[in-house]
Amino acid sequence: MSFTVALTGLNAANENLKVTSHNVANANTTGFKGSRAEFADVFANGGQGLTDRTVGSGVRLASVRQQFDQGSIEFTNKALDVAISGDGFLTFAKGDELVYSRNGALGTDRDGFVTNAQGARLQVFPASADGFDTGQLQDLRVSTADNPPRATQSIEAALNLPAQGDVPVNTPFDPSDASTFSHTTSVTAYDSLGTPRTASLYFTRTATDGEWELRTQLDGQAVGAAQTITFDSSGQIATPAGGQITLPAAPVTGGADDLNLTLDVSNITQFGGGFAVNALRQDGFATGRMTGIEITKEGIVQARFTNGQAEQLGQIALTEFANPEGLSKLGDTAWGESFTSGPAVRGVAGSGNLGTVESGALEASNVDLTKELVNMITAQRSFQANAQMITTSDQVTQTVLNIRR
Repeated sequence: MSFTVALTGLNAANENLKVTSHNVANANTTGFKGSRAEFADVFANGGQGLTDRTVGSGVRLASVRQQFDQGSIEFTNKALDVAISGDGFLTFAKGDELVYSRNGALGTDRDGFVTNAQGARLQVFPASADGFDTGQLQDLRVSTADNPPRATQSIEAALNLPAQGDVPVNTPFDPSDASTFSHTTSVTAYDSLGTPRTASLYFTRTATDGEWELRTQLDGQAVGAAQTITFDSSGQIATPAGGQITLPAAPVTGGADDLNLTLDVSNITQFGGGFAVNALRQDGFATGRMTGIEITKEGIVQARFTNGQAEQLGQIALTEFANPEGLSKLGDTAWGESFTSGPAVRGVAGSGNLGTVESGALEASNVDLTKELVNMITAQRSFQANAQMITTSDQVTQTVLNIRR
């Protein structure tokens, strides 16, 4: 019987060495989670003798338990590399199956889909009017198409017109003759095709205190008639009410739609001092080409464009399980849902128990090489000791066989 008991010890030590060698082999595998061999003693039951039931029959491998401790975060400065700081898994679609991983080394395929090294597509919550639709998943796709332009609709002027000043001596108004107006400023606006247009504002003081005439020109062409603006005794805009001036449609060349502009003059003041432009803003922009991808700690993926705009492509879907140690091991640092793990619970980074997303970083293997090498020595000594037990049992048996009557 001692042969059998020692043999179970040899098998257990060998299994321990296999688990340890697997951990050591993956010490540099991104997102890898080390395992631990767990053993249990064996006692005979049923028709065995009393000695077998009290002394025991050896050892067996009870479980190889996955260790989901946090690995160190290593920054790579590659925009599509992501690491999870805290609990949760990245969600991937591999054909019709969803798989889960902590390996966030990502890239794009020929069609622009964001995938891992095995071609599984990263899953995100799609953007919606209210933010993101967390009720459905979709593949994250990065498009190289241009960001479409938007025609200017509003021009906001924040400036000061001097309370003291002379009325222009020459009339009528002529944009090429500075003596026919008091002050001017301009801003670049955009038509529906993204073509830049110069919108110029001309301010002319009238003979009435606190009253000015505002004229607008687009690429040198007048847009409507002069608009009258007045100020109260505190230097704040009095008319038009609300500080909004709606201009008539301005035709443009090149096949673009007419520009329908609204002037926001609510932040124009008439204080003492000189003419000063504090801000001149408009809400249109030209066509933009993508310059890069940005991922926030909440997992929001944004594309940045040369026109200063950012387009939200989706929010990375993280998944957690009641018992992650019960996940099915699929290889390639991926796991699958199982009955033991419990159902998948999805959410966004930073919500509930889910961790945050680190962009431009990867999670290293959580294997502690020093600990594994010590465990290797321990398993080796255990193997040697059990082999010695077999040798000793063999010697005892040989001695019995050599007894002469």
